[in-house]
Amino acid sequence: MKILLATEKPFAAAATEAIREVVEQAGHTFALLEKYTDRAQLLAAVADAEAIIIRSDIIDATVLDAAPKLKTVVRAGAGYDNVDLAAATAHNVCVMNTPGQNANAVAELALGLMVYGVRNFFNGASGTELKGKKLGIHAYGNVGRNVARIARGFGMEVLAYDPFLTAQAIEKDGVKPLPSAAELYRTCRFVSLHIPATPETKNSINRELLISMPHGAMLINTARKEVIDEAQLLTVFEERPDFRYLTDIMPGIHAELVEKYPSRYFSTPKKSGAQTAEANNNAGIAAANQIVDFFATGNEQFRVNK
Repeated sequence: MKILLATEKPFAAAATEAIREVVEQAGHTFALLEKYTDRAQLLAAVADAEAIIIRSDIIDATVLDAAPKLKTVVRAGAGYDNVDLAAATAHNVCVMNTPGQNANAVAELALGLMVYGVRNFFNGASGTELKGKKLGIHAYGNVGRNVARIARGFGMEVLAYDPFLTAQAIEKDGVKPLPSAAELYRTCRFVSLHIPATPETKNSINRELLISMPHGAMLINTARKEVIDEAQLLTVFEERPDFRYLTDIMPGIHAELVEKYPSRYFSTPKKSGAQTAEANNNAGIAAANQIVDFFATGNEQFRVNK
């Protein structure tokens, strides 16, 4: 089988070689397309591929049409909104992700952003501490659990809301479950956001939630920018001089926020939650192993399309 690693934003060299080793040791053919600058290069590369490993690369109907032999696409990472799932299903292509492999890296970034925020972006002014403060985790999945683990080390009081988990599943980590997003935001001065971008969640983080947060509120977003209602976020900045927003997904209103609220807003230049050597390695190797197992046994454990 020909397994293509197609990454406009490449893996670290060591991770790429580790992926190649997994593929070739299983008897498959490894192909590499990285740092491509034209979509035509991707369309040409997928022509005879039977499996593709991607990162944030767009896999839509056009790509799928160009890949008649394709059996599976694996997104090296947790999010998969860059893949057209309906089109993949129509082409009989199994789409999988690699949940948990980047979780610690994203969680460390979330806490790093919190520290950066409470210390006033390290401008020399007196800040505050995280110890003893309430942190709400919105969506208690792999990243959320790691955020909780690290935050408890800071001495924070950790609460969480996740409609897909039982209270017992959250409580076992020493985290207090809350029954609704509204109560999470109303209760916690800090909220770390980890919900995926779905039709149900897009624009769901709105004025009603944010305006209800306690004084000194800080929202940390290492999830997806689409879940934020940006027009209402701007309203919250205008109405709440104490509100701060730090993210690693640059919003569409970035320039306006930088101009008007430079002391209360920060975005990394590009999404960087999973940008560590360890996360690169873990996610890439997991993707390769899942593909090898898929062809050997038909295992679709991490399938995300129906």
